[in-house]
Amino acid sequence: MVKLSILRFLQYHPQSSRKDISDGIEFSGSDATLKRVISALVSEDKIVVSGQGKATRYSLTNGCRLSLPIDVDAYFAQDQDARQIQSGYNFNLVSEILPSVSLFDEDEMRQLESTHERFLLNVSDLSPAMYRKEMERLGVDLSWKSSQIEGNTYSLLETERLLRESKTASGKTQEEAIMLLNHKNTLGFLLDNNDYLRELSLRRVEDIQSMLVEGLETEKGLRHRRVGITGTNYHPLDNEFQIREAIEGMCTLINSRANVFEKALLALLLISYIQPFADGNKRTSRLVSNGILMAYGYCPLSYRTVDSIDYKKAMLVFYEQNNIVPFKKIFISQCQFAVGEYF
Repeated sequence: MVKLSILRFLQYHPQSSRKDISDGIEFSGSDATLKRVISALVSEDKIVVSGQGKATRYSLTNGCRLSLPIDVDAYFAQDQDARQIQSGYNFNLVSEILPSVSLFDEDEMRQLESTHERFLLNVSDLSPAMYRKEMERLGVDLSWKSSQIEGNTYSLLETERLLRESKTASGKTQEEAIMLLNHKNTLGFLLDNNDYLRELSLRRVEDIQSMLVEGLETEKGLRHRRVGITGTNYHPLDNEFQIREAIEGMCTLINSRANVFEKALLALLLISYIQPFADGNKRTSRLVSNGILMAYGYCPLSYRTVDSIDYKKAMLVFYEQNNIVPFKKIFISQCQFAVGEYF
């Protein structure tokens, strides 16, 4: 418990002295005990030390900042205005923090690699027609869940009827139907052009967003005004030049990663975090992420079994804390679900 208290203190007070830490967490033990705990955290690669003697200072390692344990329920039990957060865009995230760490630990990578091997084995026996059929089934689920996360009220059965038979549901808006059909069309485009997102660029991210908002009353391309996000005091960038620079930096980072799962997770997190568009950011992040997986011969995700509130909470934790732990759990579980359900 003392270790976690120290880490949480350093999260908001980097470059702290041992006395700062002791006072900040109201440590009741001896200085020698605190010194041993801090040394253990340094050995565990959770704290980095700078300076010497009285000038010694402690900060979290980049990996620890991203993966600090967090109780999501307790976190959101706090009022929005009471949560201690990073309220503005973290410019160091893409340029310094994320490039220096592996997003998945060894156990997580074993799970993901095992899932991918099972996918390759399963699809090796499928004809192109059967593969396409399963992808279309996945696409129905993805269109429904991705739209539901954004507030669309179509049920899964209504979505299937719309996408397969072009029959709209009674009592639903035209915009809801368009949103679902746009998902289908975008996924179809990625299936027909399966290497389109193998190398990511600003233009190609914009292309995906344009497909997803086609026919809806929203702007295409990078936004020119401020946006707010419901449920959080995190404020994305509001300068078009900085937004462009952030997306280009994200593309460079993703293109530089060798691990396909990391590429896909980064796209999911960072497009939503940067909020480059007036609308469709999370939808774009999900389709770009899936497009990356498909470009490298991996199974895309439908998110069918994800609770929409859990998804939003995991994303808010990343916005406010730059913590990837809750979202990683969703990503890994959905990789396993997709392979088991569709292939």
